Amino acid sequence: MTFEVVLQEDAANSLHTLDASAKERLLKRIARMRHEPAGRHMQHGFGFFVEEAGQYRIVYTCEGNKKIIYFVGDHKAYEKWYFGKK
Repeated sequence: MTFEVVLQEDAANSLHTLDASAKERLLKRIARMRHEPAGRHMQHGFGFFVEEAGQYRIVYTCEGNKKIIYFVGDHKAYEKWYFGKK
């Protein structure tokens, strides 16, 4: 199954601010996500999935054949985002 991957505005802005090597690594990981089933849940009962690319995290939801990315960033920014959602 092939998924459509959509970046929310906040995730796109975060991706844009990263350095070139990090951006390239994350874009490759996002491209692979189109052909993979959903990853691991962030936490039971929390509707997000998380993918890792080195020290970076990609947080998304699956809705049918669409993966919607809400967060892209390093682990420290991920923790701040995560605890803001709880």
